[in-house]
Amino acid sequence: MSTPRRFVAGIDSSTQSCKVVIIDPATGERLRHGTAVHPEGTEVDPEAWWQALTSACAAAGGLDDVAAVSIAGQQHGLVALDDEGMVVRDALLWNDTRSGESAEELVREVGADEYAARSGVVPVASFTAAKLRWVRAHEPDHATRIAAVALPHDWLTWRLLGYGPAGSRRGPNLEALTTDASDASGTAYFSPRTRAYDPELFTQAFGRPCRTAGTQSADARAVVLPRILAAHEQAGITPDGIVVGAGAGDNAAAALGLDAGPGDVVVSIGTSGTVFASTDRAILDPSGTVAGFASATGGNLPLVATLNAARVLTAASRALRADHDEVAALALRSVPGAAGLTVIPYFEGERTPNLPDATARLEGMTLANTQPEHLARAFVEGMLCGLSDGLEALLSLGVPAERLVLIGGAARNPAVREVARHIFTAPIDVPEQAEYVAIGAARQAAWALTGDLPRWNVPTVATMHPRPSLVIEQYHAHTRG
Repeated sequence: MSTPRRFVAGIDSSTQSCKVVIIDPATGERLRHGTAVHPEGTEVDPEAWWQALTSACAAAGGLDDVAAVSIAGQQHGLVALDDEGMVVRDALLWNDTRSGESAEELVREVGADEYAARSGVVPVASFTAAKLRWVRAHEPDHATRIAAVALPHDWLTWRLLGYGPAGSRRGPNLEALTTDASDASGTAYFSPRTRAYDPELFTQAFGRPCRTAGTQSADARAVVLPRILAAHEQAGITPDGIVVGAGAGDNAAAALGLDAGPGDVVVSIGTSGTVFASTDRAILDPSGTVAGFASATGGNLPLVATLNAARVLTAASRALRADHDEVAALALRSVPGAAGLTVIPYFEGERTPNLPDATARLEGMTLANTQPEHLARAFVEGMLCGLSDGLEALLSLGVPAERLVLIGGAARNPAVREVARHIFTAPIDVPEQAEYVAIGAARQAAWALTGDLPRWNVPTVATMHPRPSLVIEQYHAHTRG
């Protein structure tokens, strides 16, 4: 007797790992979960993601009782396929900054105002368009072979549906590639106004025309781009009978998992740091600081991203030769402003501000303040001040911030919670620790299955009220002075 399929699954294929949650759609109860790690680096063979996905699903007890699944993934990554469905080169991830000069070229050619008006974003090294320009300029043999371009979640959805290179269950059908607006909006060749690709911007980046999967082109050189699905639309059904949802970019899925509404601003501290809000109003920022992404619910998701977030705390651990708990304890023994020490946390370059070649700095050292507790505090403050600049950018464009929602692994850190009160000016809620990207994907899967978006409870474990201090002014004296 076969197992009844009544649950939904959400998959978060992030930079560092693949996480799977199995949820009862009627109650939102999380029943099982599984995790598998991804390789390190800024370019990865996508096959490693597929192997991690299958391992994480197995660790979650399998999908035999799952009726629907959706995949959320790291944004911007370039997955290039040839006409046989083979990966042309290792995927270039969002945090690969080699395409910084290519992004600058595109902005010079098109203009920042024009880019923002047409795509909602201004290219930086992270975006797919910049990576395509880099491949075109530096790897012409690879560029010639490219028949289709997908994002990480697009490619994994395609594989889950049974498509892929020779030997896959349904074969290398590039016309079956799909995506959603939230992830497509991070390419820099998507129009938030029309919710479709901007072919001219794609050609500007790659030098060849494009077409959407399932459509025709008079030019045989046209590159296939995934069909853009509505938020509730099904991408298809797996060979085993599981409905597959459209999927989403990771931050859009997190907003869906948190049920973020008007007035909520999410501050996520993971590998990267992000500050984003769900809104019905389109946000266009010619400075490029705020990316006008789409949400996973048919609206907009203005977002600011930093390359340096939780890894700043890892750097503190290495510098102080202490684990994360010890660093937190040290930081809590210091004072706001770390007795004058300031860490400028650009350890891996930076995306916001757009400084791909920048390095980190320690400022304000004196004989009196070079103590472990002040150094620990300065690392935490530097990380959060970078995110505070992101919030300031959203506010300047009219995005309301009545409540901040602090998520990510670092949200559990007591020093991060305490320091946040001295930097941010709105009340801060910390939801219970959970995989909100995967939960958002599961919620979307339920939507694709039934046609209705379920409401699931999001418990709050802590609320911090702001105590603004001079920390941010001290930080800006070193970054803007």
